[in-house]
Amino acid sequence: MLDQPTGQTYEAASALPPSQRIHLLLLGVEDVTRSAKFYEALGWTRSPTGNDGFVKFNMGGYAICLINRADFARDALASNTDKPGFSGVALIHLARSVEDVPRILAQAVAAGGVIVKPATRTDWGVAGYFKDPDGHLFEVDYETVWAFDAQHHLRVDEVNIV
Repeated sequence: MLDQPTGQTYEAASALPPSQRIHLLLLGVEDVTRSAKFYEALGWTRSPTGNDGFVKFNMGGYAICLINRADFARDALASNTDKPGFSGVALIHLARSVEDVPRILAQAVAAGGVIVKPATRTDWGVAGYFKDPDGHLFEVDYETVWAFDAQHHLRVDEVNIV
């Protein structure tokens, strides 16, 4: 297949389910350089394996990647590239402590983000939301039920009993 020209399409002989994991979260942004600076100002380290048009941040087993929104839309054959008001998608960072939630939200503002919902007590813990410069929604959440390993990787199939 790789010896065929760009644009060649293929039909599958049989179906194959994907493995149950996500490797990349791709964010379409208006200005890749501006957005990369925002995430670097959050304190994230840019991967040296990206480039100016495809910036990667290693998130510990998966990556958040930034690409030009129009290029992303063309690649996905999207006919409408207007920004939606509410996409129904959020990226969630689970804080290490309840006190970290407002501190992380403050860092997002200092980096150029906008608070959508301040750190607020919920039925389950404390959470707040911010948007990056392109309107991508992030939740910062702390709940005692989340279980983590020593490297702060989420143990999805476990909960802490409180």
